[in-house]
Amino acid sequence: MFKKIVLLPGDGIGPEIMDAAEQIVNCIALEYGHQITCETQAIGGSAIDETGRPLPDETVKACEEADAILLGAVGGSKWESLPPSDRPEQGLLGLRKALGLFANVRPVKGFPPLLHASPLKEEVIKGSDILIVRELTSGLYFGEPRERREEGNAAIDTLYYNREEIERIVDYAFKSAQSRKKHLTSVDKANVLETSRLWREIVDEKSAEYPDVTVEHVLVDAAAMQLITQPNRFDVVVTENLFGDILSDEASVLTGSIGMLPSASLTQSGVGLYEPVHGSAPDIAGTGVANPLGMILSVALMFRHSFGLEEEARAIEQAVHNCLEEGYYTSDLHIQGGKCVQTDEMTRHVIEKLTSKSVSECILNTYA
Repeated sequence: MFKKIVLLPGDGIGPEIMDAAEQIVNCIALEYGHQITCETQAIGGSAIDETGRPLPDETVKACEEADAILLGAVGGSKWESLPPSDRPEQGLLGLRKALGLFANVRPVKGFPPLLHASPLKEEVIKGSDILIVRELTSGLYFGEPRERREEGNAAIDTLYYNREEIERIVDYAFKSAQSRKKHLTSVDKANVLETSRLWREIVDEKSAEYPDVTVEHVLVDAAAMQLITQPNRFDVVVTENLFGDILSDEASVLTGSIGMLPSASLTQSGVGLYEPVHGSAPDIAGTGVANPLGMILSVALMFRHSFGLEEEARAIEQAVHNCLEEGYYTSDLHIQGGKCVQTDEMTRHVIEKLTSKSVSECILNTYA
């Protein structure tokens, strides 16, 4: 198998965790006999520094020609004085739109050695396994008009959805539910918003095509409460862009550390962008303490969703699990009786559990 991956290290700790991701990709390529090439491009604040724009044309072109994209993180205080339309985050929003990355998929599943670190009681969070499916290219973040009015004393944003945009994300969520526990929770605000009423109508229409999936509608405020009080009641959750942004960030802390969670942003063709949920963390950039596991688990999602290589994906996830079981953790985590390690050491432990000794030595020597 030959695949081309574009690496977008971005800002803050992005380059450090991307280095870990590239090592994992090369491990899998050697261990399983794949031909994978990696090309690095600029995005976000680093792209602004290099080119004056958060999303250079060269980056978009490379991503359009790739089989998958890995993203580290974008943003930081260095660029906060720029106008909102010119900030690093616009690079990510623009790339989502340019590539048609309409489905953001965030698995939220706790690792047993880390459940003690959850803000919830262990008996509440134990066994929870949620897949949040968020619409990513429409809604309030992209609707027009969006502007300041009345000499800057008023502002307007537009919440817009059409039928096609809702149908494609709902279809994806139903198919995801079919491969899991066959339970779909659709989150909206249909008691207030007209877009949510359309959303709910379409979910009900689509449910006839998936009779094996049980569907429930939950208002977003109730869903936010139930994620904290009853996380085990959820399996697949589908919702619109703004609600999904907030709920997935809320859910990300349930398992003990946002640094552990991966995400995938997918197109209808299968090409995807994969990134950890955490941000650029500029306060720890360059210190060597960043947690690479969310990025590494995002690589696993890439092998699963874009390449259809389930065995390779599971191998990465098992290697991460084994490292945690043996007590290795980074500074954002804590395992009683374990050993706190830095970014490169955690990556090395994952590599050693993922590959044969000869491949492990080859990769580690290359990146030494």
